[in-house]
Amino acid sequence: MFNNKNLTKNLYNHTASDWVREQAISLSDFTARPFVLEMCEPINQMQVLDLGCGEGYCSRELCRRGAAQVYGIDLSQSMIEAARLQESKDALGIKYEIGCATNLQQFGNGEIDLVVAVFLFNYLTTAQTQECMTEIARVLRPGGRFVFSVPHPSFPFMREPAYPFYFQVENKGYFSKRDQQFPGRIWKRDNSWLNVQLIHKTLEDYFNALKFATFNTMPILKELRVTPEHVALDEAFFSPLLDIPLHLAIQVSK
Repeated sequence: MFNNKNLTKNLYNHTASDWVREQAISLSDFTARPFVLEMCEPINQMQVLDLGCGEGYCSRELCRRGAAQVYGIDLSQSMIEAARLQESKDALGIKYEIGCATNLQQFGNGEIDLVVAVFLFNYLTTAQTQECMTEIARVLRPGGRFVFSVPHPSFPFMREPAYPFYFQVENKGYFSKRDQQFPGRIWKRDNSWLNVQLIHKTLEDYFNALKFATFNTMPILKELRVTPEHVALDEAFFSPLLDIPLHLAIQVSK
């Protein structure tokens, strides 16, 4: 099987500087992250773990929303270096560390109030997703929350590769393409783009992984999309994706 962890690490070690930003610029900075962060509320005085934190965009926002402590973990050394550089310029007290989402041995049982994973699981296989969610359940305190976002499982099969967001899935097959990896691109409003990856999982795969990890409460699920407000902001950028499910955001409690 392909070594997806090395592929992910290499991708982001080479492109980390392209992700650094202090304000929304990529498509999902508008269509996903604000809604995911809203699902995280209330955050005040919480111990928060941002898994797959990248260069720290969401970690910084979680801290500014009142978290007592934010920990950012990412597989990419270059992403963590970029996050630490931002922290040195604007000290928020965020603790960044290179690490693997399937092994959170640096955290004790029940140590964390809120775990956030923004577009992490599209880089993990189904088995790795189960491992990761099991670790998340372990580090969460009773009553703690887990909020994550992923590309909508239907999205790659509903749209040809085109601006401003796609995954290139050859020979369509929603079920037969499970655990296969596909390249994609997501654009910024300045017309540059970011290379991304998708290891396809079905909706059933995500819910089975939650069950495997003993998350048994009823999830809160939001299907995220382009809104009329997005189109009013930048019609040329957002309108090609109107009425298409782009992302899923899910919240569960321990």
